[in-house]
Amino acid sequence: MRPALLQFYRLAVVAAIAWLVRDVAVHQRSHGDAPVDVTEVRGFFPEAARLRPDSSERDGLFVLDRAGRELGYVVRTQPRCQDIIGYCGVTDTLVALDPDWKILGLKVRSSEDTAEHLRDVVTDRKFLKKWNGMSWDQAAGLDLRAAGIEGVSGSTMTSMAIARSVKARLQASRDEMLARPTFSPGWRDWGLLAVIGLAALQAYGPADWRRRGKLPHQLLLVGYVGLVSGDLLAQSLLAGWARGGVPWETAPGLALLLGASLVLPWATRKPFYCHHVCPHGAAQELIGRIRPRRWTPTLRPDVARGLGYLPAALLLFSLVVAMTALPFNLAGLEPFDAWVFRTAGIATLGVAAVGLVASVFVPQAYCRFGCPTGALLNFVRARGATDRFSARDAAALVLVAIAGALNHWDVPLQQWMKHVG
Repeated sequence: MRPALLQFYRLAVVAAIAWLVRDVAVHQRSHGDAPVDVTEVRGFFPEAARLRPDSSERDGLFVLDRAGRELGYVVRTQPRCQDIIGYCGVTDTLVALDPDWKILGLKVRSSEDTAEHLRDVVTDRKFLKKWNGMSWDQAAGLDLRAAGIEGVSGSTMTSMAIARSVKARLQASRDEMLARPTFSPGWRDWGLLAVIGLAALQAYGPADWRRRGKLPHQLLLVGYVGLVSGDLLAQSLLAGWARGGVPWETAPGLALLLGASLVLPWATRKPFYCHHVCPHGAAQELIGRIRPRRWTPTLRPDVARGLGYLPAALLLFSLVVAMTALPFNLAGLEPFDAWVFRTAGIATLGVAAVGLVASVFVPQAYCRFGCPTGALLNFVRARGATDRFSARDAAALVLVAIAGALNHWDVPLQQWMKHVG
């Protein structure tokens, strides 16, 4: 019972971190660095008690009462409409809609325009009410001139920037929803499905078949998965999916690969992705077949132990980047994008080259001492009846705590980062 509970704990840790990353990403899209407070919407919804972020393309907030019933919806024009400038700056406008997606009204939250221009717009008795009663789609497709929406006298640039922002904000979300892709597997998905099947045979098939098929399978991984399809798991991919969702419709093969890479080791105690799918691991094994044995140095125990902490440190860094949306390309931490060498960055190519050269002297050097994605997949792998709660499991709980803290302090952190920037 204890090993089983430990396995569920590990899976729960991964799920909790993914949820926290997703939650903070939804908040960042819908709130930005100026979160909407429930008191702001009570002019439209007097019974409003809390706001729930919407994870759809609308990127707004559901307005709920104390019982959790939906009263309506609000969406702000910023930060999506930062390129629409009035007299001297952008204006953030709140759009309130009823449960039938009809606009109840507009409210100016903040503006970089002059106070005089903004006052003229806010005190105009008609301008902000011209959208009332329109549906989301009607407002998104509105011809401002044909609808008679003209600038407020004396503040034309400010008022028309608000009008264009409202239209652009609603139109962008509408177009994204209409453009949502349908399920359409392509040749890469079918190819990846075949690779998963062959990898499963290599991992769980008869011993004689696995022995004979190992070298051809490794060559297949390097040649097809690495150089042809380039569909590999990486921190950049996992962070992006955690923040934006898994693209089941457009990348079903890669989504299935991620699921198999997590579930199969969790259920069977055998590694799957790192040993039987990853072309970079296969390339290191192929190097191990031809390198002279005398080239293998003996690492001091303290050196090996110190290097063993590097994947965990890179996992922590990847988590911070994913939670805070730092402008750092996580692909540069790992060598996997180097397989698509025509578009790979210098950092990725450098990591790939160093990892492969190191494997000439230290077997599976990158897998053992540099791969955060491998460390994550290895974390969920079952260890059998003798498995016990270890320092690794405690460290994972620390990562959950860090993710929770970053989620809770997201808004002050974003404001601080903007101030520093």
